[in-house]
Amino acid sequence: MKQVFYRYNPDTDNFERHYPTFRSRLASAGRYLLVGSVIGGGMYLIFMFGFGLPTEKNLRKENSELKSQYAILEKRLDNSIKVMEDIRNRDDNFYRVMMQMDPLSSNQRLSGMDLDTKYDRLGKLNDLELLTRMNQQIDLLEHQIYSQSLSFDQLKEAAGEQKDKIARIPSVLPIHIGQFTMSSGYGYRRDPVYGTAKFHSGLDFAAPTGTPVFATADAKVEVADRKPIYGNCIDLDHGFNYKTRYAHLSQILVKPGEEVKRGQLIGKVGSTGKSSGSHLHYEVLFKGEPQNPVNYYFMDLTPEEYATLIRQAENSAHVMD
Repeated sequence: MKQVFYRYNPDTDNFERHYPTFRSRLASAGRYLLVGSVIGGGMYLIFMFGFGLPTEKNLRKENSELKSQYAILEKRLDNSIKVMEDIRNRDDNFYRVMMQMDPLSSNQRLSGMDLDTKYDRLGKLNDLELLTRMNQQIDLLEHQIYSQSLSFDQLKEAAGEQKDKIARIPSVLPIHIGQFTMSSGYGYRRDPVYGTAKFHSGLDFAAPTGTPVFATADAKVEVADRKPIYGNCIDLDHGFNYKTRYAHLSQILVKPGEEVKRGQLIGKVGSTGKSSGSHLHYEVLFKGEPQNPVNYYFMDLTPEEYATLIRQAENSAHVMD
């Protein structure tokens, strides 16, 4: 219904019909439009921030789940890369040294990887930093595995030419897996008797008295006797500048001068000598210098078991001798 406006005219003393100008009508329409826009915009903002659009809520939920899954995958990748790093260190610092082969350089291990330009396309896209980083980690791990497999192929070929030497390199656990608890690792630890910091030259395998102890490589028995600190002790001379020591035994089952084979029973766990509990103290020496024994278990452990043993050795600080 069209509205009609009247205005009082004092000259005629009558109410006369008033016709608004186009400008006034336009101004009136503008006021209505402005008020409507303000009210509508306010309602939209209240609805959006107060209640949230269904699609937006779903996107936020999916984004949160995506970040959570990414964090889990990133942690798994980081752990895998750490295990790969341990294997690489063992390859460079033991396997290749033992075979008198030069360690692989970083350029050799990363040969063929375009680290600078491969991810340019992904890096320029919005919201893909996580995807780019994940791709980089996966590529790095895959390339490390590939280069490591080539290194092991070379080592296998070299090992075939040095069978006698391999048989005399300490390379297995002195106690069967599952029959011990790692009590103390290699390095500086707190002495259980004197309470001072002391270099621990081997590993302590806590195990019940009588647990079998085995030779870790072919050798000649150099010492099989009781010592003031080590108690009942066996020293094996493997040749090629390698020796191993087995201390605090309850029983010695070999004699000096006897030839033993890898895996042969040589004694039993005990707590003789300077000892705070039943355990085996095991050392590996090269040219008279103590080595970290965790680098000498390459024949009887799976990669998972080896990674677990490394963590146990690093975190164990209860020296028993």
